[in-house]
Amino acid sequence: EGVDGLPDDGVLDMRKLGLEKPLSMRVRVGRNLTSFPLPGAMTKTDRVNFEKTMLGAFDKLVKNKDYGGQVYSMTPNAAWKEVTGDAKNPNLIDEKKYQELVKAHVMFKDMDADPFLKSAGISSDWPCGRGCYQSKDGGFIIWFGEEDQLRIMCMAKGFILNEVFDRLNTALQMVESIDGIEFATSSKYGYVTSCPSNLGTGMRASVHLQIPNLTAGGSDAKAVAAAKPLGLSVRGMGGEHTPIGADGTVDISPSNRLFITEAEIVTKLYNGLKLLMEKEASAGSDAPAAASGVPPPPPAPAGCCIVS
Repeated sequence: EGVDGLPDDGVLDMRKLGLEKPLSMRVRVGRNLTSFPLPGAMTKTDRVNFEKTMLGAFDKLVKNKDYGGQVYSMTPNAAWKEVTGDAKNPNLIDEKKYQELVKAHVMFKDMDADPFLKSAGISSDWPCGRGCYQSKDGGFIIWFGEEDQLRIMCMAKGFILNEVFDRLNTALQMVESIDGIEFATSSKYGYVTSCPSNLGTGMRASVHLQIPNLTAGGSDAKAVAAAKPLGLSVRGMGGEHTPIGADGTVDISPSNRLFITEAEIVTKLYNGLKLLMEKEASAGSDAPAAASGVPPPPPAPAGCCIVS
């Protein structure tokens, strides 16, 4: 209630926008705990103890019939024993399983190979204190030990944005109900995150949308130009710095995180998609000119740079 642009019935049903095929929907948040330093300042002991702290929350999720699933950890047994005193990490996976999870987009890639995370100290002590929890249905994932201590994600294929948002909210409340788990917040800036761009809600809501007219030729330049005035960001299907889909599928999300509520973010995504689809249709109506025999413009001469 009280959210500008929210439909009267409160349901963000993308079928009302004319979409006929279910979309891949995702909502994720970044969270850090008050009881540990931010990832860039954590020691190896901090990282392993943080992972052990989270086991209570993961155990609660695994025992819940709506979640189930399991935990996958990369912390070596030697480091686990050194910090906790226990001989073995109960959730340790091998390299083959890790690569399998990365390929399935369930686990994050090797952070220590990222020069920016490395220089910030965020990837230190890799792979200690790193891993993920995945629900039985695969639609709910918690990364631990990444850029933020927790990256909590809910995914589904469908039409109603509220469904993924509501499931995520329920899980967040469950996680924070565990003794010793309190999310770090600022009265001025909201949830505290490693990257300033995630301050505020720490939330990103996105859908995979097929816009072949705005991505014709394999470039997202037109899509970015169309989306930016609508307050939307365009990324590849795998996130930042990844290619768009061969069929013109891109990842669309609202740009703002700070000084905006979670409900406003999801509503802005819904209304932004409506306007973006209008631009996609308009771009398609311009295409027949080239197909009807009108020659395309000549290529730019060598040395020229065309800026969209």
